[in-house]
Amino acid sequence: MATAAMATMGATAAAAAEAAGAEPTPDTGNTAWMIMATILVLLMSIPGIALFYGGLVRQKNMLSVIMQTLFIVGVVSILWVAFGYSWAFGTGFSESGNPLWAVMGGFDKAFMAGVGTSATMASGIPELVFAMFQCMFALITPALILGAFAERIRFSGYAVFIVLWVILAYFPMAHWVWGGGFLQQMGAIDFAGGTVVHINAGISALVMALMIGPRDDYRRGHAILPHNITFVFMGTSFLWIGWFGFNAGSGLAADGLAANALLVTHVAAAVAAVTWMAADWAVNHKPTTVGACTGAVAGLVAITPAAGSVSLGGAIAIGVITPLVCFMMVAVVKPYFKYDDALDAFGVHGIGGIVGSLLTGVFATRAVTGEAGAEGALYGDWHQLWVQVVATLVSIVFSAVVTYVLYKIVDSLVGIRADKRMEEEGLDIYEHGESCYN
Repeated sequence: MATAAMATMGATAAAAAEAAGAEPTPDTGNTAWMIMATILVLLMSIPGIALFYGGLVRQKNMLSVIMQTLFIVGVVSILWVAFGYSWAFGTGFSESGNPLWAVMGGFDKAFMAGVGTSATMASGIPELVFAMFQCMFALITPALILGAFAERIRFSGYAVFIVLWVILAYFPMAHWVWGGGFLQQMGAIDFAGGTVVHINAGISALVMALMIGPRDDYRRGHAILPHNITFVFMGTSFLWIGWFGFNAGSGLAADGLAANALLVTHVAAAVAAVTWMAADWAVNHKPTTVGACTGAVAGLVAITPAAGSVSLGGAIAIGVITPLVCFMMVAVVKPYFKYDDALDAFGVHGIGGIVGSLLTGVFATRAVTGEAGAEGALYGDWHQLWVQVVATLVSIVFSAVVTYVLYKIVDSLVGIRADKRMEEEGLDIYEHGESCYN
């Protein structure tokens, strides 16, 4: 069941109809659910990411985070309907026999050509709804990266980098994993974005943090405190709620698979929040709100690729393992190597995505995927774990190389790092002429 749903992610109405031998029947229940899931995923970016990251930065940089998030929502939406959806989910190259099909869908659906109100997916939802649902994934992925270089990037450099990154990193990866590309053909399991979203964004975040350098006042062992932990909690709440659309909507139907995704998403987040809280308590002698929120997000990240293939037991295991690994990255590895991943975009999203992608190959079970579906190493199928390792490594290398090249190009053209005076006074005033709290 899960395998069929994941295959549907990359199918268009015409392809589904041809495979089934009949036109898909419109399903109002599935359509209503997918419209709601689309709204929930948008909630993750605005206001979720904006509040979560905005609360973690200092007061003088709150509006810069909000502006960066709003910019992404606006410009990536335009890019998506112009050619991004066609690049990721088009079938032009497949139908013409173009070998580029392995890495690009084509441009047959540019500006939503042929995607009218009557085009219906195999699950009975309009293709327009599917396109908008996937648009929300394209929005939140680059928004995750900004947590690594917060408080020290020029808005002009940021804008150019994000536009190029979405085109050259996100669109291809979405096709490879969900649109019929080589990773999907290889059998990689990524139900809702472990590789496409979290590893892709997390590795880019690490590269950006290393290349842009630490904030001027960043010192090992001296934390730069968040200015509004209430905002962090509110952002986490929006993310947690929105993640139900993110994961439970990725089966494209209101059915048992969506119910399982809903269950394992919530349980993994709950277990991870408590696990991080316990680790915080044991190491730092106090359970913190920021720690609990970070743990919940780590659990949500890790369950994302696995939500369509693991059962309750797998979700609990992922909810325990992932925050412990992420906690080590944030509390031990980052200070040791002295890189300034300002809001732990790599430590939580990158590492959480890697752990989740690999553990999918361990805990996937046919009790969820169906008799013909994938099964993990825990149940005897070591091949699936190997596939997950390959997909994870491909994602890491691709994202790192693209980000490195784009940073060099953009920095040489417009400049990326804010100057010292801008950083001292705050990006809100210098970049946007506004103050968050007047």
